[in-house]
Amino acid sequence: MSSRHCQLTGRKPGYGKQVSHSHRRTSRRWLPNTQRRRYWLPSENRFVVLTLSTKAIKTVDRRGVESVVAELRARGEKV
Repeated sequence: MSSRHCQLTGRKPGYGKQVSHSHRRTSRRWLPNTQRRRYWLPSENRFVVLTLSTKAIKTVDRRGVESVVAELRARGEKV
């Protein structure tokens, strides 16, 4: 797993070409806006640290951290 990888949505860096004014093409990558967030997990009485994209942070706010952690564990990810 790369460091710029969202645990919930699976977003990774995108690859493509940068095209200059002279139309010369060079490789580049677009990094997703990932953040390391610490969430309190009341059922386990501890904090969990998740690496999430900004879209995934909104998803956690909407669905709740318990639901999201349950989904990650069902997928086999270590939380």
